[in-house]
Amino acid sequence: MAEEQGKTGKGINTGKLATSMQKRLSRAQEKVLQKLGKADETRDTAFEEGVANFNKQMAEGTKLQKDLRAYLAAVKTMHDASKRLQDCLADMYEPEWFGKEEVDTIAEEMIEKEMDYCMEETDILWSDYHDKLADNSMIAMDNYLAQFPDIKARIAKRDRKMTDYDSARHHFGSLQKGKKQDQAKIAKAEEELGRAQKVFEEINVDLQDELPQLWNSRVGFYVNTFQSMAGYQQRFHKDMGKLNQDLNDVMTKLDEQRLAKKAGKDWKPGPKKSEAAAANHSVTPDAAPKTDTAVAAAAGAATTAVTNGSSEALPAGVIYKVKAMHDYAATDGDELEMKAGDVVLVLAWENPDEQDDGWLMGVKESHWLENKDLLAKGVFPENFTQKL
Repeated sequence: MAEEQGKTGKGINTGKLATSMQKRLSRAQEKVLQKLGKADETRDTAFEEGVANFNKQMAEGTKLQKDLRAYLAAVKTMHDASKRLQDCLADMYEPEWFGKEEVDTIAEEMIEKEMDYCMEETDILWSDYHDKLADNSMIAMDNYLAQFPDIKARIAKRDRKMTDYDSARHHFGSLQKGKKQDQAKIAKAEEELGRAQKVFEEINVDLQDELPQLWNSRVGFYVNTFQSMAGYQQRFHKDMGKLNQDLNDVMTKLDEQRLAKKAGKDWKPGPKKSEAAAANHSVTPDAAPKTDTAVAAAAGAATTAVTNGSSEALPAGVIYKVKAMHDYAATDGDELEMKAGDVVLVLAWENPDEQDDGWLMGVKESHWLENKDLLAKGVFPENFTQKL
């Protein structure tokens, strides 16, 4: 019995193979006849355009995926290079370089802690940036491309079924036009034509709906992908800029320490630039108690326009003026670009909850003088400026 089942199985497989070979031969013959112009071919211009768009979209998506992976690898490489550079700086920095015995130990430890903090935060920022790109942009890219192989296979299947349909149609037509008509063969050919047409139309209708939808989805996908990446980059560079400023402050203190040792003086670290700027912009109370005359003078001054310590009145809504000590290139649409020497009118935040530490809102004085409005306002780092 086992031998009989084996023979039956072999017979089924042989039959399937023969049927498959017959279909391939029939399709090949049909294609040859169509190319020679001896048989007409079912054409659908709209569908062919959809397939061309599909191939273009798949090629563009594949290239974007490849470039995004390369970018992600570059971020990882840059992270590793940055970490090695920071580690190198940490290894090179030795307290005895600047005379640990003669320098206040607390100040030395303070510098070391600040430097360690900068390096740890830098490593965290790089890791977070890489992980967000990998977990969001890259996964979204992979999911987007995952739908293409199935549709590509169905397009190829549609082409095969269309050839089968054309072949069945031509065979049925030739039997109808024959001199000796065999009704049994004609009926069988008509039945085969109906089956071929049904299979072709089912897959054709589905693809007719799906291809335009897939083509139109590309714009939204590109927008979401690059908007997300731009947001990650913006936050990364903004936070990294703050850490770079902190590291610059540490290096400045080390240089001050070196110069103090060279001059044979005691040295203690001063405040950071950001802390100094905050202190410069803060209002300090008078050391001596005010007299009645002073109180009266202050009350009278309160009824007049703010003068910022000079006889020149400031525009309504302006708190004080600052002067840019360094160039600042805006990295976002809501930031104010400044050149060293620019005078900026500082404004109050409409929503105090939106204010980030170390950032001010203002408009260039030159814009105010020219346009007499405060519309061209933007945010800028406080430690790039000095209060006037």
